[in-house]
Amino acid sequence: MENLKTGKFFGQTNQTINLDFATITDTEYTHDKVDWHYHDTAYFTFILDGKVIEGNKKEVYNCTAGTLLFHNWQDPHYNIKPKGYTRGFHIELEQAWFNGFKQGDNKLQGSFEVTSPDVKFLFYKLFKETKINDGLTPMNTEALLLQVLGQMQGSRAANAAQKPAWVSKIREILHDNVARKFTLTDLSAILDVHPAHLSRDFSRYFGCNLGEYIRKIRVQRSLYLMPDKRLSLTDIAIACGFADQSHFTRSFKAFNGVNAMQYRRLLSRQR
Repeated sequence: MENLKTGKFFGQTNQTINLDFATITDTEYTHDKVDWHYHDTAYFTFILDGKVIEGNKKEVYNCTAGTLLFHNWQDPHYNIKPKGYTRGFHIELEQAWFNGFKQGDNKLQGSFEVTSPDVKFLFYKLFKETKINDGLTPMNTEALLLQVLGQMQGSRAANAAQKPAWVSKIREILHDNVARKFTLTDLSAILDVHPAHLSRDFSRYFGCNLGEYIRKIRVQRSLYLMPDKRLSLTDIAIACGFADQSHFTRSFKAFNGVNAMQYRRLLSRQR
């Protein structure tokens, strides 16, 4: 089984940034299949464009744009790439730096998919920061990575706690029907939960109110669609459930710090 050293991935790497605490690569996947292998360090894979299948000893992930995976060090996996362009953004964590963060109750074990919208937004900010790549990039990148790890640690601790059945059900409903215009009454009826109870307790499990969460996952879905040049910003806005392009662009900038057109240009630089 091949052991890949820091900074090495199968494919064409278009950018590498070496920092004291991490190595960051922007890579085009060019291999149809990559056999079992592992990496020397813990790292993240964030799919920016295209599709890839990744399997480890426990699970198989069908990854599309916006999929975020965490891999602990020396955890073996394989990849299969369907036809077409696929681009991945990787952040390998320097072992001593990561070990320093892990002091205490460490819940970042093994390999798993990270589904939190908040963590994914941080990764889009990390990607944007690497394209700026100025004197402040190392500091900003480290700060963002610490936020990522802190939120992941908290999310996995929360997920381990006992939750009512409606929590996972509403998450699935909202993510599978991003563009649908639900009312509180609609969701309450589907979940068989009183509207007052749902409204009161939603933020306890999701960290924000129901409306804010729906807006957040709509913007997240737009980031998934952004690489598709066949879609205009208006097309993306409608597909994600926004009333119009203006509403979409305001929400997009609020979460990402740049407008949608600027982000699209940033994303296309390597194409």
